[in-house]
Amino acid sequence: MSLARLRLYQLVSPALPVGAFSYAEGLEVLVQGGRLKDAAAVRAWLEAELERGVLAIEAAALPRLMALLEARDWWGVADLDGWLLAQREAPEMRAQQRQMGRSLLQLLADLGWSLPDPCPRLGWPAAFAAAAGGLELEPGDVVEAYLYGWTANQLSAAVRLVPLGPTAAQCLQLQLGPQIVQRAEDLMVADPRDRWQGGVGAGLAQLGQGALYSRLFRS
Repeated sequence: MSLARLRLYQLVSPALPVGAFSYAEGLEVLVQGGRLKDAAAVRAWLEAELERGVLAIEAAALPRLMALLEARDWWGVADLDGWLLAQREAPEMRAQQRQMGRSLLQLLADLGWSLPDPCPRLGWPAAFAAAAGGLELEPGDVVEAYLYGWTANQLSAAVRLVPLGPTAAQCLQLQLGPQIVQRAEDLMVADPRDRWQGGVGAGLAQLGQGALYSRLFRS
C-alpha cells in the first residue's frame, strides 16, 4: 500500500469537511417530482450523468488542470476554471462549486499539505486538481476518484431522499464500478473543450431547487 493511495482515499472520504453532504445536485427536485422512485431509476440517472453529464467534462479537465497548476500557468488555470464554472446553469450549482473549492483549499492549507504558491481561488474541480497535484497523485487515479466520489455522494443523498436503503445504495455503488473505471480511462485522454454534455434534465432539476417549498439540500 502506497502513501499516495492513502492520500487519495482521504481526498474522496465522506468525512472530508468540504460540505459535499449538503448538496444533492438536483436529486431532490427529481424525487419530489416522482422521477426517482426506486433503485432502478437512481441507477439509470447516475449512469446517464456519468456518460453525458457535466461531471464527465469536469473529470476530463482534471489532468489538464493538474499540468497547468504544476507549470504555474495561472492564466490557463483561471481560464479553464471559469469555463468549467460556466457549464453549470444553476446559480446554486455555481455557488456549490465555489464553496467546496474554497473549503478544500483552506483545509489543505490548514493540514500543511503542499499547494502551488500562490494558489488562486478555484472552483471544486480545479481545487481537487490542486489537491491531487500537491499530494503527488497520478492523474488517472484522480479522474477515477473524482467520478467515484461524486457517485458516492449522490447515493448518500438518494438514501435520504428516495428513500433508498443503505444496502441498496452499496449494491448500486458496486454495480457502477465497471462504468466508472471505463469512463475514467476514456476521459483521461479526452480534451474537455471538445466534449459535449447532454445533462439537460440535470440542469433543469438543479435550476428548480430554489423553487422547492421545502428542501433538505442546498442544490
